[in-house]
This record gives sequence, C-alpha cells and structure tokens, in this order.
Amino acid sequence: MRSPARTLVFAAGAAGTAALFTAGTLGLPAFGGALHPYADRAVHQSVLRGTPNAVSSVNFDQRAFDTVGEELILLSAAVATVALLRVVRREAEDDGAAHRHGPAEVSDALRIVGYLLLPLTLLAGVYIVAHGQQSPGGGFQGGVVLGTAIHLLYLAGDYPALRRLRPIPVFESAEATAAAAFVLVVLAAAGTAATGRVPALNAAVGTEVGCALVLLLGKFFEQALLVRERPAGGHSAGGHRRAGGPREPS
Repeated sequence: MRSPARTLVFAAGAAGTAALFTAGTLGLPAFGGALHPYADRAVHQSVLRGTPNAVSSVNFDQRAFDTVGEELILLSAAVATVALLRVVRREAEDDGAAHRHGPAEVSDALRIVGYLLLPLTLLAGVYIVAHGQQSPGGGFQGGVVLGTAIHLLYLAGDYPALRRLRPIPVFESAEATAAAAFVLVVLAAAGTAATGRVPALNAAVGTEVGCALVLLLGKFFEQALLVRERPAGGHSAGGHRRAGGPREPS
C-alpha cells in the first residue's frame, strides 16, 4: 500500500474513532455527580439475580461474554508467543548452537527470600481465586499472582529448578483446558443467573490466566537466557556472556 493510501486509511479510521468517542462521552453524567446510571443498574441486577457481589456479577453474569473475549485474547497471545519462539529456538538448534542454563550467582539473602516467598505467594494467589465470589478479586487477579509467583525461583537464581517446576507442555494443556471449561460454563449459564457458578468460573479464569503468564514469561526467559557457544572455541556467539545471566555449569 502506497503512502497516500495509508494516510487515507488512517484518516478514515481516526475520524471514525473520534466520532464514536465523542458520541459515547457526550451523554456521560457530570464528574463527581450523584447520578450513576450504570452503577445503579449493575448493583440492582446483581441483587436481583443473587450474585454474591457486584464485581462478580459484572464480570461473570452481566458481562460474561465480554469476559470470554478477554480470555480468548490472552489465550491467543500465549499461543502465538509459544509458536513464534519455538520456531526461533528450533532454528538455533539447527545451527548447532549449544544452549545451557545453570544457576546464577546471586546473594544468599536473595536466594533465601525467593524460596521463602514462593509458597506464601502461591497461597495468596489460591486464596484470591477461591474467594473471588465473596469479595472483589477472583480469577484474573489470582491468576496473575499465581503465574508470577512461580518465577520467584528465577529471581532466586535457580533457573534449573524453575524449569522443573513449570514444564511448558503441561501448562500449555492446562491453559487450553481451562479456557474451554470457562467457555462451556458460560454457555451453560447463558440466560440464567450465575449464582453458584462463580466459583467454577473464577477457578477456570485463574487457571487460564496463570498458565498463560507462565507460558509467556517462560518462553521470554528461555529466549533471553539462551547461551550460544561456538562448537570449537567454547565462547558465546557474541564473544562474551551477558552480564547478570545464568552461570554456565562446569
């Protein structure tokens, strides 16, 4: 596409976006006013339909199909990242480069803190997911905590232990299964109140989000920590090892 055509396409898109944004903001109530139409309707519906709290009602009852879309966007991002970086790794292996990851040289204090915080952070993530139907929080927030908590081992410098703790194929299968389970529960609850289904929806969301973050972080870490050695010289492809990277095992 030539530059003038790209400019016209951008101008049309920008004009349409500006028109929609203007139409959507003209009817908003004044900032700080006492009139809150959407909030009043959302709270009223959550009370009528018996959803445990208004936040869960919005996420899993009134906007359940929007939440499905968010789940599928995250699933697509994780799958695309895994597919792209897997191809890059395969190409590097075909070049004959050796990839080894050893424990990094970190202070004992940082290592101990990472090991101690790991079980506590995982427990906090499970608690947030399990109690999402009773208080604000739930699957998304708890899934983020769970997905990032595992990588405290990376901060502790023990990348080999991290790889053993989060086998990528297992998390790929778990993410796909959780996304499918969430869609099935939403379809089964279509047109009815989500009461009683919120814990299952939170569990599915937490599992999908947590697994997706593990896949994303795991693949990016794996790509960043690749150590390439010349077959004969024993040095990395760039002639040196990255500062702060994992120490090569002797």
